[in-house]
Amino acid sequence: MNHLIRLFLLCLLIIEPMSGGHGVSASDVVPELWRKGEADSHCRQWVDAAMTRMTLKEKIGQLFIYTIEPSLTKRNLALLREVVQTYRVGGLLFSGGKLQNQAELTNRAQAMARVPMLITFDGEWGLAMRLRGTPVFPRNLELGCIRDNDLIREYGREMARQCRELGVQVNFAPVADVNTNPHNPVINVRSFGESPEAVSEKVIAYARGLEEGGVLSVAKHFPGHGDTDTDSHKVLPRLSFDRGRLDSVELHPFRAFVRAGLSGVMVGHLEVPSLESQEGLPASLSRNVVNDLLTEELGFGGLIFTDALAMKGVAAHRNVCLQALKAGNDLVLAPRRLKEEFQAVVDAVESGELSVKDIDRKCRKVLTYKYVLGLKKKPHVRLSGLAQRIHTSQTSDLIRRLRRASVTIPDNSGQVLPLYTHPKRPIALLEVGESNGLEALAERMSTHAPVRRFSLPPDLSGEEARRLCDSLNTHHRVIVAVSDLRLTPYQSFFADFAPERPVAYLFFTPAGMMLQLNKSVKQAGAVVLAHSADADVQRHVGDLLFAAASADGRLPASIGSLFAEGAGVNLTTGMQPHLTAEDLGFSAERLLRIDSIAQAGIRGGAYPGCQVVVLKDGQVLVDKSFGTFSGMGSPAVDSTSLYDLASLTKTTATLLAVMKLYDKGSLNLTDRVSDHLPFLKGTNKEKITVQELLFHQSGLPAGIAFYQEAIDKESYKGKLFSNRKDARHSVSLGGNVWANPHFKFNSDYISDIQKPGFLRPVSKGLWVGDAFREVMERKIADAPLKAKTYVYSDVGFVLLGMLVEQLAGMSLDEYLQREFYIPMGLKRTGYLPLRRFSAEQIVPTANDRFLRKSWLQGYVHDETAAFCGGVAGNAGLFSTAGELASVYLMLLDGGLYRGSRYLSEPTCRLFTATVSKISRRGLGFDKPDPVNPEKGNCAPNVPAEVYGHTGFTGTCAWVDPVNRLVYVFLSNRVCPDVSNRVLIRTEIREQIQAAIYEAMLP
Repeated sequence: MNHLIRLFLLCLLIIEPMSGGHGVSASDVVPELWRKGEADSHCRQWVDAAMTRMTLKEKIGQLFIYTIEPSLTKRNLALLREVVQTYRVGGLLFSGGKLQNQAELTNRAQAMARVPMLITFDGEWGLAMRLRGTPVFPRNLELGCIRDNDLIREYGREMARQCRELGVQVNFAPVADVNTNPHNPVINVRSFGESPEAVSEKVIAYARGLEEGGVLSVAKHFPGHGDTDTDSHKVLPRLSFDRGRLDSVELHPFRAFVRAGLSGVMVGHLEVPSLESQEGLPASLSRNVVNDLLTEELGFGGLIFTDALAMKGVAAHRNVCLQALKAGNDLVLAPRRLKEEFQAVVDAVESGELSVKDIDRKCRKVLTYKYVLGLKKKPHVRLSGLAQRIHTSQTSDLIRRLRRASVTIPDNSGQVLPLYTHPKRPIALLEVGESNGLEALAERMSTHAPVRRFSLPPDLSGEEARRLCDSLNTHHRVIVAVSDLRLTPYQSFFADFAPERPVAYLFFTPAGMMLQLNKSVKQAGAVVLAHSADADVQRHVGDLLFAAASADGRLPASIGSLFAEGAGVNLTTGMQPHLTAEDLGFSAERLLRIDSIAQAGIRGGAYPGCQVVVLKDGQVLVDKSFGTFSGMGSPAVDSTSLYDLASLTKTTATLLAVMKLYDKGSLNLTDRVSDHLPFLKGTNKEKITVQELLFHQSGLPAGIAFYQEAIDKESYKGKLFSNRKDARHSVSLGGNVWANPHFKFNSDYISDIQKPGFLRPVSKGLWVGDAFREVMERKIADAPLKAKTYVYSDVGFVLLGMLVEQLAGMSLDEYLQREFYIPMGLKRTGYLPLRRFSAEQIVPTANDRFLRKSWLQGYVHDETAAFCGGVAGNAGLFSTAGELASVYLMLLDGGLYRGSRYLSEPTCRLFTATVSKISRRGLGFDKPDPVNPEKGNCAPNVPAEVYGHTGFTGTCAWVDPVNRLVYVFLSNRVCPDVSNRVLIRTEIREQIQAAIYEAMLP
């Protein structure tokens, strides 16, 4: 029943906020190991039997842990016999020495003891903290960089395994101190960091691993040694903080540890006036701290250890073991004078100063934990093969994984990582440290890219430093790799080190070493903290630089003013490098002309805003947005802003679908369109072929004003259009055309409400009826057919859109989404954008004061496409410059995009390279004018092989297969007025294209 009550109270405690505070009794929090012992009837019987056999002095002896040197000298063996047989101490703590000696002395001690001894160990970073030749694990501050706490837990389990192999049941770890003081002389790298929350997580993970492996964890140094500037081994540090600060920082990890049901706490030698009013009294001897705070308030029910009582922070006090036990500690650690301290406790019990009941309670507690930790009978350490059992391949692998996981990239603001590689341009590696000390790094880097190594000798002369800097500047990337722990001799070099190339600093040292190169690190494009120059770490970093390995570490503590706690960026395997303009063969300075041209266009009223994207070899060379949606006071254009592409729809939508159907064998260029669109049968358009439509030489007119058929001709007086402005004709359509906006639509074709048969939008508040499709077909069939010369025709692409829908068996927009846009990951490309985006994300195209009498924002500007319900072969597509560039990159790469194929290479080659014999036009694509380059839609300095298209709203997309360039420009030049021709007159699109070529490096 008591067990169930305790379990219930524990559950209540766990769901309380962890920052809360007072009045928790010891029975509320039951450590898991203690619960295990209490639930075991054999444990209770063993403890009862042991207690019955013990004298008072033997019970007192169980509360002492004695420190002894692991050596086999006669003097040391005699001392061991004395403390075990005379004082019956409950446990031992070995000081530094050899693995084999400690194991042998452990066996001797256990053999002599009447009650099995608790063997403790001070192994914060593994056995190597005290024993030579044992596996060396990273220090806690390095482990604090690791984000995967399951890996820390695994480390705890491995530490427990090694302890058990050595006959150790208690590890005085983890350090739960929050190291908020960078000048702390004793905690420092022993702490997991300066964030109370992060430290708590690491402490619990490591402690759980220990206890899952059968070793008692001991969180230290209660109530918190992290913010001190003195060493308790030498003096008594003072924590002059109020209780609120202690609760939020120092006590936070200990409270979390207690509530996690873990088993041991070590109390430090710290003066804390806000907890103990008696001046100079260490926390370890304070009942206010040990009993009232730790046991009663925090509710800790596990074993409480003092820190070593031989330390100067406490040793000046008389009878320290007695005072420690009276304060509430269960076990006193490493007293300096065992005989006197032991006798003082005996005398105190006999005088009534310390009750027999207290001694019995503490002894029973110690014995219970001994049983749970496997000491129901005397253990024996197997000496043969001990070193091999400690050093396993799994241990080495774990250390390797811990070191790799702790690698942190505090900064990559210059986007230097991952490194860009060029087969003919080596990377400079400047090594700061021991000669050949970074051989593993250099070798691994050279497997990814050509590397030229430079060694920085200390105290370099000014002339030598200049020559070295000149050599480094001939390389396109510079890596500074630091492995020396003394950087003062190099500071004069780095004081003037300002390379012209992107630089990354690699520190194979503790984090604090960065501060010695403070100025250079601040100017770096990237910084990697690797912590140590271990060869495997070097190889890992060598892969990391090229995204052949990953890193996700975060700094557990700030590094001066350089980096804050928590700093770190992720670098994932396969991440693509960020390339500079120079890497791609362009002058960054000359490319700035693009900005000045685009901004001049805004100032000159060519458009309110625009997007410009340029790709080189599939890499982003330019990706910029300028201006606003519709002028002052409207949102700024950014890379996600959606634009009406107008006639860019022809090549970005309809032509893609035609190419796909051609690939599948569903159509041929010589096919008659009437074979698939029966309404053309028996007309003079019956023999028009797909190729003729693509070349714009079918004889069809440039356009047909389909929308006029939807206007009720009885609803207005006079003519609909005039060549001059008057009272009726008040809306300019550009040039000398003025329109009468005072009309109504024919209700057979247009509805001002959405209803069956009228589901396709024309604009806000207008829907076109299904019957209008027949009107359009009739108008095309009846249109006059001219000679088959070149006439750019929207009508031809309207027919191609209808053709695609007939062959695909679905609407044009559905087919394109299925075959291209969705699988390519183009989330902002498509028809009818208001189905997926709010109007606020779409750039307004124009204010249509004549036909639709509303702002067109998310509704296609082109009237023909609008009266097709927004989906047509000639217009209607919306997108961003970035996503458009992806479409044309796919065409440039022969139908491939991100490893997936969308069109065959022969099809791409056919459609992008073929040119009409009677015009500059290709198969759907526009081309430079070979006869008079000034008259085409391209800049005059582009190669003849360029292909692409333009759009009426002020858009263009061009692909240069010779130089592997993609150029996209999007604007809303007709906003607000369709008559605005500044963009066309000033040739801004062509100017920007020319500037791209002028920025090419020789």
